[in-house]
Amino acid sequence: MSGTSSPEAVKKLLENMQGDLRGLSLECRKKFPPVKEAAESGIIKVKTIAARNTDILAALKENSSEVVQPFLMGCGTKEPKITQLCLAAIQRLMSHEVVSEAAAGNIINMLWQLMENSLEELKLLQTVLVLLTTNTVVHDEALSKAIVLCFRLHFTKDNITNNTAAATVRQVVTVVFERVVAEDERYKDIIEQPVAVQGNSNRRSVSTLKPCAKDAYMLFQDLCQLVNADAPYWLVGMTEMTRTFGLELLESVLNDFPQVFLQHQEFSFLLKERVCPLVIKLFSPNIKFRQGSSTSSSPAPVEKPYFPICMRLLRVVSVLIKQFYSLLVTECEIFLSLLVKFLDADKPQWLRAVAVESIHRLCVQPQLLRSFCQSYDMKQHSTKVFRDIVNALGSFIQSLFLVPSAGNTSVTPNQTGSNASGSTGSAQTNPGVLGMGGGATVLPAFEYRGTWIPILNVTVQGSAKATYLEMLDKVEPPTIPEGYAMSVAFHCLLDLVRGITTMIEGELGEAETVSQSTTETTSLPALSSEHQDSQSISDQSDKELVSRAVWEEMVNACWCGLLAALSLLLDASTDEAATENILKAELTMAALCGRLGLVTSRDAFITAICKGSLPPHYALTVLNSTTAALSSKSYSIQGQNVQMISPSSESHQQVVAVGQPLALQPQGTVMLTSKNIQCMRTLLNLAHCHGAVLGTSWQLVLATLQHLVWILGLKPGVGGALKPGRAVEGPSTVLTTAVMTDLPVISNILSRLFESSQYLDDVSLHHLINALCSLSLEAMDMAYGNNKEPSLFAVAKLLETGLVNMHRIEILWRPLTGHLLEVCQHPNSRMREWGAEALTSLIKAGLTFSHDPPLSQNQRLQLLLLNPLKELSNISHPDIRIKQLECVLQILQSQGDSLGPGWPLVLGVMGAIRSDQGESLIRTAFQCLQLVVTDFLPTMPCTCLQIVVEVAGSFGLHNQELNISLTSIGLLWNISDYFFQRGEIIEKELNKEEAVLQKQAEEKGVVLNRPFHPAPPFDCLWLCLYAKLGELCVDPRPAVRKSAGQTLFSTIGAHGTLLQHSTWHTVIWKVLFHLLDRVRESSTTADKEKIESGGGNILIHHSRDTAEKQWAETWVLTLAGVARIFNTRRYLLQPLGDFSQAWDVLLDHIQSAALSKNNEVSLAALKSFQEILQIVSPVRDSEKPDTPPAINVSVPVVVGATTATSLGRSFMRTDSIGERMGRYNGAELPVVTDEIEDLNLWWAAWNSWYRIGSESTKPPITCDKLTFIPSQPFLTALIQIFPALYQHIKTGFSMDDLQKLGIILHGAVSVPISSDASPFILPSYTEAVLTSLQEAVLTALDVLQKAICVGSENMQIMYPAIFDQLLAFVEFSCKPPQYGQLETKHIANAKYNQAEWVALNYVPFAERSLEVVVDLYQKTACHKAVVNEKVLQNIIKTLRIPLSLKYSCPSESTWKLAVSSLLKVLSIGLPVARQHASSGKFDSMWPELANTFEDFLFTKSAPPDNLSIQEFQKNESIDVEVVQLISTEILPYANFIPKEFVGQIMTMLNKGSIHSQSSSFTEAEIDIRLREEFSKVCFETLLQFSFSNKVTTPQEGYISRMALSVLLKRSQDVLHRYIEDERLSGKCPLPRQQVTEIIFVLKAVSTLIDSLKKTQPENVDANTWAQVIALYPTLVECITCSSSEVCSALKEALVPFKDFMHPPASKVTFL
Repeated sequence: MSGTSSPEAVKKLLENMQGDLRGLSLECRKKFPPVKEAAESGIIKVKTIAARNTDILAALKENSSEVVQPFLMGCGTKEPKITQLCLAAIQRLMSHEVVSEAAAGNIINMLWQLMENSLEELKLLQTVLVLLTTNTVVHDEALSKAIVLCFRLHFTKDNITNNTAAATVRQVVTVVFERVVAEDERYKDIIEQPVAVQGNSNRRSVSTLKPCAKDAYMLFQDLCQLVNADAPYWLVGMTEMTRTFGLELLESVLNDFPQVFLQHQEFSFLLKERVCPLVIKLFSPNIKFRQGSSTSSSPAPVEKPYFPICMRLLRVVSVLIKQFYSLLVTECEIFLSLLVKFLDADKPQWLRAVAVESIHRLCVQPQLLRSFCQSYDMKQHSTKVFRDIVNALGSFIQSLFLVPSAGNTSVTPNQTGSNASGSTGSAQTNPGVLGMGGGATVLPAFEYRGTWIPILNVTVQGSAKATYLEMLDKVEPPTIPEGYAMSVAFHCLLDLVRGITTMIEGELGEAETVSQSTTETTSLPALSSEHQDSQSISDQSDKELVSRAVWEEMVNACWCGLLAALSLLLDASTDEAATENILKAELTMAALCGRLGLVTSRDAFITAICKGSLPPHYALTVLNSTTAALSSKSYSIQGQNVQMISPSSESHQQVVAVGQPLALQPQGTVMLTSKNIQCMRTLLNLAHCHGAVLGTSWQLVLATLQHLVWILGLKPGVGGALKPGRAVEGPSTVLTTAVMTDLPVISNILSRLFESSQYLDDVSLHHLINALCSLSLEAMDMAYGNNKEPSLFAVAKLLETGLVNMHRIEILWRPLTGHLLEVCQHPNSRMREWGAEALTSLIKAGLTFSHDPPLSQNQRLQLLLLNPLKELSNISHPDIRIKQLECVLQILQSQGDSLGPGWPLVLGVMGAIRSDQGESLIRTAFQCLQLVVTDFLPTMPCTCLQIVVEVAGSFGLHNQELNISLTSIGLLWNISDYFFQRGEIIEKELNKEEAVLQKQAEEKGVVLNRPFHPAPPFDCLWLCLYAKLGELCVDPRPAVRKSAGQTLFSTIGAHGTLLQHSTWHTVIWKVLFHLLDRVRESSTTADKEKIESGGGNILIHHSRDTAEKQWAETWVLTLAGVARIFNTRRYLLQPLGDFSQAWDVLLDHIQSAALSKNNEVSLAALKSFQEILQIVSPVRDSEKPDTPPAINVSVPVVVGATTATSLGRSFMRTDSIGERMGRYNGAELPVVTDEIEDLNLWWAAWNSWYRIGSESTKPPITCDKLTFIPSQPFLTALIQIFPALYQHIKTGFSMDDLQKLGIILHGAVSVPISSDASPFILPSYTEAVLTSLQEAVLTALDVLQKAICVGSENMQIMYPAIFDQLLAFVEFSCKPPQYGQLETKHIANAKYNQAEWVALNYVPFAERSLEVVVDLYQKTACHKAVVNEKVLQNIIKTLRIPLSLKYSCPSESTWKLAVSSLLKVLSIGLPVARQHASSGKFDSMWPELANTFEDFLFTKSAPPDNLSIQEFQKNESIDVEVVQLISTEILPYANFIPKEFVGQIMTMLNKGSIHSQSSSFTEAEIDIRLREEFSKVCFETLLQFSFSNKVTTPQEGYISRMALSVLLKRSQDVLHRYIEDERLSGKCPLPRQQVTEIIFVLKAVSTLIDSLKKTQPENVDANTWAQVIALYPTLVECITCSSSEVCSALKEALVPFKDFMHPPASKVTFL
């Protein structure tokens, strides 16, 4: 205002007015005088007003009718010039607001006239506009007239006028409504009582409205009338009107002044009653029209849709919906349904385009969409408008691909000129392709199944800038450029998604902040079937429930349509930006659904992204149906055929990677395009940013990522991160440089994705873990049965997830490790390896992570972490176990000191290794164990020590690597040492633990059960150690057995003193005897097959070349060890109650070992036997007051080894019980050893000894090469035990026992030896030496006889038995004993190293025995028993054997010794025999003796040919000695001797005195060989006893007579034979010996006759004389002999006969 009311402006106005009036008067001066006058008076009027008034403007306004009049008149002239001048003047006045209402009316009327005359039309419009806009004076009819005027001008013929008028009308309409707004503003503070609007049938009745509002109402109402082609009520004078213009005006009013309609019910009424029906009516042609339907088919012609109206209607509808939705709910439902229909494919293209634009306008208003949803979709019986809109857009897009716009199908050439990266395609002439930088750039477009639709840049994001809705000037429907509708629809979708998601997420965010700020947080039941989140209730909970229901409904309504459309577009998109937008829309929708807990829709969107990521038709079942993922979790990746290129958009995509599909059977390769990679990145983005809402869809996401990672050839590295790696098999993955640079980024995002899992809540984290586990299970299924590279994605990512969630590892540990353990069992090695890698990494990380509270205070967590490590032990794959053990090793190295309660688990892992699991595995496990034993024994709880023992023992039993077994035995020794050193500490801790356990057991009412229970815990530990070593002592490998045995006995020896006394009972029975039993069993069942070699180049000594021999060594070691313990610890063992039983068991073991068919074992058993027999009760020094205690000995003392020489004092024994008291550690009371019990022990030992002896020396029943025959050393040792044993049992040793002993001694000596041992045992058979066995036998007998010697009378009856035994041995000299049926050879014939048996040279033994017999007999000849038992006869009988064999004896010395022995024995025995002659005790001896002489002196065996003369003479002298014995010891005592015996002797002497011929001698030897000396002695003896002058007894006379008759008979025989031979030989001389013999006989005859003559006549029998005389004729016959020597002898023999020539007186005549 200030511009027009300032003094200068007013002044200027006045000047102008005056000027205008002057000009007017000038113009009208000639033609129009009245006007001129009026003008002039007007000037005066103006001046007057100016002069009179201070407020000039107000005065002017008052008088405006007058002031204006001249100008009106001027206009009336219709002169153009004048009219223009007047109109300008009027405008000036109006612009200064100096026109009153009346004046204005006049002006309008004037203008109307001008209009009717078509004068100055533009000026008119201008004037009207100025009039109406500068003030509000024009009202009601005037206003309506002015408006009509403008309308009328709009319809002139002049274009410019028309357009100007149209613009003016628009402005005027706007002005009218602006006045309403201003009026409302003025009255806004005055509150009126609203008057109820009646039904308002009278359209003029607007009495309730204020003036301006009334005008506006009337105007709007008439506009509606006009558009509807009805007469106006208020705009009187309208001549014509167009609908298009009317609609535009309606739209602008509605759009610009919605508040007027909303605030005034009258206006609202108009909207409802007039506008909406009008719109619906006008739409009808569009609705009914079907493009392409022939008109003939419909009964009435259908009105064609008219573009201008249709388009304007849509604009109006848009405004109505946008501004008045709340007023027109029902109407809007109709409009929206119409809009949806307009998108149908059978509508004209332009109609669809404008409909899409209209819908776009709605899509950018999310709140409006929300209202639709609330008002329609959520009401029960209403149309689902919101859903329909979205679905319509979807089907619209689809239809564009399926029904391409005319002429669009094949026109477009292939747009992929630059398909291959880097190749420049020829620039297309198609306008869509713009040349850029030399290469052709492809226009962004969608392409689907051959339909190519370009993407136009139609709008800015978030605004609906329409193109065709703005074409108000077009009458004909425009041609829609290709791709326009698609592009708009595409943007609709994007804006719709963006709007909805932004709105809902914003509200969600607010709701969450509110709910978090409220303290009470009780959970709410789920709101929908798929709703998972539970919200906290607050004051706004109701409001929020409503909101949430709306949100869910919105999403539920739109997701299907959206997804369908977006998926199609994604498939068809060839433009990166478009793809990005589509993916972003899908991602935001997925995230929103996730947040709202709408699982189905969330999964569907995610599935779409996943599908986009993978090559087309890629067979991934998870994605093939969205529902599959929900209905069942068991989906798998089965490989169907993978097509290279899909029929849709693939050809338009740049291939960036070629790789293997992750399928069961690889079918060639698949290609990844840049779009796939783009989708993949979206997927990663989704998972990264919205992981918390993914829930079960993690499965989809991860499955897809897994496949992509596989195709791209990413392989897991340390910690589970994926790195680009070459594909292992098949054609290598081909990656373009474009994707190569992307890979590290993708890999990085992948890792970050899992790192971000640490920010997920627990539930989401579980979803992620479950999804990874399912994926992994699937990969495992695929990897079954082939050794292809498996997909390790899931395992690697499980590891990554576990590592970043260490702070809350407890919640996911079980599912995580449970699954990884399954992976570890997989047959595919790569799969397993990664499972183990992941699991061990997690365990190590878990143990090193600084938990809160720390692990040392949270034992449960520590055990939880270590448990899977133990579980791995159930898996048999060695590679897994190696990983497990490496992990253990690392844990030990880093955490060993702090394992605490985890020790049993860790040790359990080492102990779970089995022998069949390969060397390296065992070695690694053992390394762990060594580390434990060397470094960690002191740090672990003492309760674990037992486990350590067991584990170490189990390694000993492993048979893979001998060194490990041996080393583990060493470890057991170290462990035992540790126990020994820290005994007190360990004992205390164990006792404490025991008390706790005992208490718990009592509380539970169960018995505490642990091995070796009653023993105290520390002793139990030792017993476990012993038991383990005991097990190792029966290991199949000899070296292990040996080492374990040595260790066991050493440790019992070294540390056994720590044990409680009572525990020794267990040691003996449960450990030692149990071990002996097992060893015995194994040894007796061991294989006798020869072991060729010990593997490699190791040669096995022949003494160990069968399992049996190797077991023998073990048996030896064990038995010796046990015996040693019995020996050294007897002072501990004896006080135990069952020592005698233990003793019996031990003896039984010794016995079975001694009787085993193995020389080594049996010999060792005897050594052990010897050892335990050397036990002496220790003597307590304190018990001997008379000797000062020099050394306080607490160890048992073994006194004097038992040898034959020290037999008498080998065991210290005293009679005072005190001195025999045992001693235990010097602390306990001495224990008295019962003498009786002691004796029982010795007798038990004797029985064992007897059983061993009798069994081992019993000859085998059958004989073959494999017959077992005890060895000499064994037998020797056996016999050597007897003397020692005998010392303890001699008091009760009876005749029976002696007989038993005899059998054994005899058996032992009879055993032959094998030829391969003979060189070591036998002297060369020419030497006469005793074997040690024979020595031992004789020693045993010696001990016995000495004992008998000093023993009581009743012991002496044993002498004969001893003689029998010795004599039996003497017989061996000639008759070696037979050992069963065994065939033995003489040693000279035995072949070394063959299984033959060699008879020993028994001669020395027999001879020694003989010497012993002689010695003994010399001592005992007079003993009653010796006399009674005919010992002498037996001796003679025995000697007869070698004597009769003489030269046939195996050894010459034998018969010589026999002779000398016989002579010695007889020299002692004959006097005894004579003493007892009357008793008849010796009667049977004499014939035996006679036969013995006979057999010896006239042996049947010829002397050997090579016997020298000297030897012969020596032998003859022996014979002579015997005859001399007869002559000195026997014949003189003939009266004490049986006659028969004497007769036998005489016959024998007679035989000896006559030479027997021996033809084998040469002449030279004859003299000697004839035994002349012997014959002589015999003869002399005969003679001597023939002429004993003193006949003292009849017996003697008998001997003489017998001797004579024998002698004479023999002479007669010799002479007869000589005569015969002489006659036969003729001239040939007789043999020398015969000649000698005859000479000797002749000499004898002469001697005899001499003797007879000297003898007293009464002594000579007449018969004798007769025999002598009878010789004479025979002698005479010899005279003819030719030998001079015989002749001279004959002469001497004949001479004595002269005495018989003197006839006695009475008889001579008869001669």
